[in-house]
Parts: sequence; C-alpha cells; structure tokens
Amino acid sequence: MNYQQTLEWIHSFKANGRRPDLRRMAFLLENSGNPQQNLAAVHVVGTNGKGSVTSFLQHIFSKAAYKTGTFTSPFITRFNERLAINGEGISDEELIRLTARVRPTIEKLQRTALGRPTEFEVLTFMMFVYFGQVNPVDIAIIEAGIGGLRDSTNVFKALALVCPSISKDHTETLGKSLTEIARQKLGALDEGVPLIFGPMTDDVRPIFYQTAQQLQSTPYEFGEDFSILEKGRTFDFTSPRANISDIHLKMLGRHQKINASLAAMTGLILSSKFPRITPSVIKSGLQSAVWPGRSELIADNLLLDGAHNEDSIKKLIQLLTDEFPDKTIHILFAGLKRKPLETMLDLLAPFDLTLTTFSFYEAEQLENYPQCYPTTKDYRTWLKRAEQSEDLFVVTGSLYFISEIRNYLLKKTRLS
Repeated sequence: MNYQQTLEWIHSFKANGRRPDLRRMAFLLENSGNPQQNLAAVHVVGTNGKGSVTSFLQHIFSKAAYKTGTFTSPFITRFNERLAINGEGISDEELIRLTARVRPTIEKLQRTALGRPTEFEVLTFMMFVYFGQVNPVDIAIIEAGIGGLRDSTNVFKALALVCPSISKDHTETLGKSLTEIARQKLGALDEGVPLIFGPMTDDVRPIFYQTAQQLQSTPYEFGEDFSILEKGRTFDFTSPRANISDIHLKMLGRHQKINASLAAMTGLILSSKFPRITPSVIKSGLQSAVWPGRSELIADNLLLDGAHNEDSIKKLIQLLTDEFPDKTIHILFAGLKRKPLETMLDLLAPFDLTLTTFSFYEAEQLENYPQCYPTTKDYRTWLKRAEQSEDLFVVTGSLYFISEIRNYLLKKTRLS
C-alpha cells in the first residue's frame, strides 16, 4: 500500500462508530506480545485541556532529552501528527510499514466473534506497537479518547494520571451528570498511581478524593497542592517540590496557565524516575510549547481556538476578556450536530458572531442553526475582513473546523 491507500484502510474502520470494547483491545495486544507492557507512559483524561496538557508534557520531557511519544486526537494539520515523537509526526514511510505490521492481527480479530474494531481502536493498537516495539520511546504521553473506564487506551498502568477538567460532553456515552462523567474518566486510574487534577466543581471534587483513597493513589489538586500566581501574561508556579517564576506561555488564557501547572506538577512527581527533569527544564519546556488550534494566535489579529463544548466556550470568553479587553471582537463559529449548539451560541451572542459550516459529515448545516445570527457560506470571505482591520478575529467551534481553517491559512501563506 502507498500512503493514501494506508490512510483509506485506517479510515475504513470509521464506519464502525464508537462502540468501545476492551476485549478487542486485549485480543490485539495479546496477539502482538503485549507491547503496552513495555511502555512508561502518562495517561491524560478529562473533558477539555487534554491536548494542551499533552503538549506541555511532551515539551518538558523532550527538553530534558527524553525520547517522548505522544498519542493525540483529532489531528489538526496532518493525520501523522496523531502518532508523534518529540513533536514530529510519524513519517509516511513509517506509517505504511506500521500498518502492514498490524494488519494481519486486525484481520485475525475480524475473523473472531469480537468483530471489526473501531478506527480509534486500530489507531490505539498501532500506537502501542509503535511506541512499545517498533520505535521504543523513553516515555509516552497518551491522550484518552472518550472517557477513561472503557476507553481503548485504558489497557496499561500509567506512571501518572492527569485530568485537567470535567464538564458535559459526549453525554450519550459518559452519562448526563458531571459525577457520572467524572467516574468514567477516573475509571482509568490504577492502584498507587499519582492523580494530578485541575479545578473541579464541588459535586465532582469529592469523587477524585474517594477514588484516590480507594486505590491508594496520592492526589495532587490544583489550588491545594500546587498553584499559580498570575502576573499579567506571565505567572509563577508554586508547590512544595519546587517554585518556578516568570513563566511566559505561547498559548493564551488562564486555563492554559492551569494546564501548564498540571504538566509542571506531573514533571516534578516523575523526576525521581526521570532525573533530567528539573525546574529550569520544566520552565523551558512550558515556554516552548504550542498546540495548533488551541488558544493559537496564528496572526497578529487572528485567533484559532477549538472551543467545542459549553465549558471550553466559557474559557474562550474568559481568555478574550482577560487578554483583549480593549479590542472589538468578531467571531466565526461552526460546530457539529451532536453538540449543544444553541447553548454555546447564547454564550457567544454578546460578540459580533457569524455562523458558517464546513466539509465534514457531522458538521451542522446553516439552515439548522437559529435564524437570529448572521451567516456566511464561505469562511474565506469572512477571513478577508481580518486582513483589512485592526480588530480581533476569532475562529472557534469544532476542532475539525479549526483544522480546515488552519490548513487553508497555511496553504495560502505558503503560496503568497
């Protein structure tokens, strides 16, 4: 198979949807020598902030000269970035070889009563084979898909479990209440594994402590065991293990400072196993971290942020209020059918809000949105306004939409 055929084969499993079954993962891994058992890895779960925390951790460990693998979803620029080492996506040739290696095992699975895997299961299996056998890493940062308890990634014992946030998303799979969702996410915690978590609501917070106590896990809570002191664009990180001053992130927003503090605390906890992790390395790693499409100022007056649920929209609004208090702000939004779009749009309504759609099978179509908002059929027309204005232009909504916009902008820049 060539590269395009390889991608088509992987995507052919998308039709199987989301029906997680850890028995399929167990079959695949057991028939490949259990590569996940060779892996030193951090597991990142939660609703929002997983990708940013993963990026912060990757930059910290890479700065310390550890070979660091990351497994993320969805991709923003190119499919290969979902499997990356030290921030570099797997090469086309490696992806072709890796696919050829795992394909017989996947075909063997399909001949059993367990049936065809999902696309995410195929990718998760490929990740464990790649990082555990083909191209072994010193440490992997593994972002969970949906949930934790039944998530396809929940087949290994992590060095630490990190949870940046709990909010309502994928409620059809995880449950309708925050407590149900929290229990699903914390289902990925194993006995004795450190638990590092961000700000939680009063109904969710006790579940973290109860789960940690049941599993003899040490909890590390933001605001209790470590914290930040904001000083404009910079902040100080404080903890009993180390203090780090004047951290200046490339990613904007208070929520990113909190995400960075989770990564810093995790790095300090794991420094006994990875002695090259020092406060100065952590600061350098945090300051160099970028995560495409998340709080990303891609031009002087153009911000991309994949705020794809109610909680992340609220964090985006906080970012805009804190970072751009004197700017006139224009927002372009496109989301997916399965999201609470009316609630999200109500939050964004105080801004100059325009709606659009994009080429994705789950994208909401313009005629189905509330009719009280301006619309544009072509986002390129809206983006042109940013070229002739000093106002701030913000593109938000589905990460798939952000991916399309970002690739369009990068291609346009390369051609100009």
